[in-house]
Amino acid sequence: MYGKRGFLDQYRQTSSAAAEHDPHRVIAMLLAGAIERIRLARRNLERGDIAGKAQAIGAAMSIVDGLRLSLDHEAGGEIAAGLESLYDYASLRLVEANAHNDDGRLREVEGLLGEIESAWAAIPRQMGAAAAHGAGGTAP
Repeated sequence: MYGKRGFLDQYRQTSSAAAEHDPHRVIAMLLAGAIERIRLARRNLERGDIAGKAQAIGAAMSIVDGLRLSLDHEAGGEIAAGLESLYDYASLRLVEANAHNDDGRLREVEGLLGEIESAWAAIPRQMGAAAAHGAGGTAP
């Protein structure tokens, strides 16, 4: 379907078009996409579809690489550095999961990306609450 290059090209096109409208949503979509590819890899591994597992892991790795490349270290400082370390770790664990057909490592990365996804999803709510609080309102 897509090779690593195809996913990076797709990411660039999607992020260019969508980032003008909502860069936060683009990152959320990429995180969700990586998690879905890992779930697909797990299902394929369970069925014994090793080629499908490898393809899904490769797709997840491409998305994680795109997330890592999208980090703004100047604006993000320590948070961007921390995310880069997490993305590097996730990529390493995905390589290991692929090489060893290890569902445990896939579950680990799925959980890690899920935590990042949850934190990312909370940002707009936190910003809205801070704006409401700063404007004399109360947070929901």
